[in-house]
Amino acid sequence: MIKNIWNYRHLVKRLAITDFKVRYKNSILGFFWSLLEPLLLLLVLYVVFAHVFPSVQENYHLFLLIGIVLWDFFTKGTSMGLSSIISKPGMVRQIYIPREVLIFSSSLTALMMAILEVAVFGFFMAVSGVMPTSTIVYFPPVFIVLFVLVFAVSLILGTLNTYFRDVQYIWAVVLQAGFFASGVFFDFETLPEDVRTILFLNPLARILHMSRQSILYDTPISLQDFIFVLLISILMLLAGYLLFRKLEPGFAEEV
Repeated sequence: MIKNIWNYRHLVKRLAITDFKVRYKNSILGFFWSLLEPLLLLLVLYVVFAHVFPSVQENYHLFLLIGIVLWDFFTKGTSMGLSSIISKPGMVRQIYIPREVLIFSSSLTALMMAILEVAVFGFFMAVSGVMPTSTIVYFPPVFIVLFVLVFAVSLILGTLNTYFRDVQYIWAVVLQAGFFASGVFFDFETLPEDVRTILFLNPLARILHMSRQSILYDTPISLQDFIFVLLISILMLLAGYLLFRKLEPGFAEEV
């Protein structure tokens, strides 16, 4: 799989950029929607949780924004990956290319959007007078693991959704539940230990927690947390690859 993606890297790049452009082709604000969506969500959540339910969390607006940005990356990446095969029937039926290229390019498109959103987060940090410390070096590895997780989940969802269209509706419900269980708007440190242990079974929860520690609170990430999310991501990638290889021969008939 990695060899195929590398051999077709120029096609991957072209597909990712094209999908990025097409996503906002007919909108007036164009690319700025990729920035406005998380900011609008930030505004709503900040009003609710910072004023209606006051939080003691330091720099809560930044705490909230980085959670939204990373969750948005996961949501967009997996949602685009879910439809990456069925949305390109011509390429699946008429052109021979490794079909994993289509799924990987959708993850790459989501990555491009996420990088823009992270840049906006950096701007907010600067405006707020919060300067990154040396622990920010932990963030890139965590972000890379998140990308691997996005691709792994997309590989599974894209494969299953090609055969069973109900997957897209089920995944929408899963994402809604995941938003509340991943700590986008609350700090895990405020929860009872038994509750935190259960929620930390979700790799997204640990990714958000580690990212905030390294960027905002000058705290080295837990090696145990990092190894956990890395192993989960690799195992899911392996499972996705095996599932993809088994079902990929029938894609042309299903799309």
